[in-house]
Amino acid sequence: MKTFKLGGVHPSGNKLSAGSQIQTSALPTEAIIPLSQHIGAPAKPIVAKGDKVKVGQLIAEASSFMSANIHSSVSGTVSKIEDTIDVTGYKRPAIYITVEGDEWDESIIQKKELLNNCTLSAADIIAKIKDMGIVGMGGATFPTHVKLNVPTDKKIDTLIVNGVECEPFLTADHRLMLEHGAEIVLGCKILMKALNVQQTYIGIESNKPDAIENLSSIASNHLGIEVVPLKMKYPQGGEKQLIEAIVGRKVQSGKLPADVGVVVQNIGTVFAVYEAVQKNKPLIERVITVTGEVKKPSNFLVRIGTPMAQLVEQAGGYNNNVGKIVAGGPMMGRAIVNDKIPVTKGSSGLLIISEDKAERGEEKDCIRCSKCVSACPMGLEPYLLSTLVELKNWEKAAQLHIMDCIECGCCTFSCPANRPLIDLLKFGKFSLRKQSTKK
Repeated sequence: MKTFKLGGVHPSGNKLSAGSQIQTSALPTEAIIPLSQHIGAPAKPIVAKGDKVKVGQLIAEASSFMSANIHSSVSGTVSKIEDTIDVTGYKRPAIYITVEGDEWDESIIQKKELLNNCTLSAADIIAKIKDMGIVGMGGATFPTHVKLNVPTDKKIDTLIVNGVECEPFLTADHRLMLEHGAEIVLGCKILMKALNVQQTYIGIESNKPDAIENLSSIASNHLGIEVVPLKMKYPQGGEKQLIEAIVGRKVQSGKLPADVGVVVQNIGTVFAVYEAVQKNKPLIERVITVTGEVKKPSNFLVRIGTPMAQLVEQAGGYNNNVGKIVAGGPMMGRAIVNDKIPVTKGSSGLLIISEDKAERGEEKDCIRCSKCVSACPMGLEPYLLSTLVELKNWEKAAQLHIMDCIECGCCTFSCPANRPLIDLLKFGKFSLRKQSTKK
């Protein structure tokens, strides 16, 4: 089976919730909706304290081209607009809504039947996606309309849909492919029309044979859509790795997928595009996996702004000796300060780690074994870059392409000396970006 050539590791899958069908989460009593749920400028609120809102109503507008609209996920009254702690650990502005019933905006089609025919033009599809606040739901939260506005000097011929979900423990995309395959295929057709391309490849790792079979069966009735089974190797779902695995094209340092004629979208994003274009439904809810040290590892369809603690409760509560709560998976997720943090558009999972497994091993001196070099899918030298970061030698780190790091964590995973390589590389990238903004 196909895969990328350089680096990669093989962590245990631990897909504890793979057999758990998507359950609709209960409404929160209060929704906390951050204004920064995407890469780019925060959205600008257009509601005020005391305003009544409905489900799907626009409550914050994109403040620039690289931004995204935000809609209310609940109906009720805006109680305040003030800071909240998000997954980054920083305080950021959010709109607080006291939930009162569940009244939806009349323009949203709530009926379950499949809507096959998209009559919108390519430009209108992109405009609708922008209006509905769709962003990349694999974790990057890049505004989807920006990705689809391909520069005129780039020629796109292929859409690649990321159904890999190679991050251990997470199964939200897997369940979407099993339970909403028809909508996903129609979402592919909508994106193909928006991009004016004739070929779509849906990449799925071989540990999801049921998803491969389901989507292959549905896609067989649609010209130009092909499911590609992929070898299990992390980080297969990285954009550059996925492009190389499926179409054999290499995205060079500093370049983007569009430079090799490809646009990549996540499975969850494609499903959200279908609902946005065909049902006029903004991105107000998403599927999230709650797993690890909980009594019932589960997949939930959750309204944006729901506190994480509510999901843990719905998953049966914590097991004993909880040591860490991670937003996302164990490789690329972030440890969060508490379980009150709200679900956002980029929330793919909530992983509860036991106290013994949460502890880092004792850090030792680097023995120059080069395992991190062999594991790096970007061809970097993490042991050297981490040392340069410690020495604050930013110029040399930049020359050695530290900014190409995709923060997959393969280096730390493979290091026998328990060096915090990925933490150092992230800090180095942050420091270089901070320096560039001062110039």
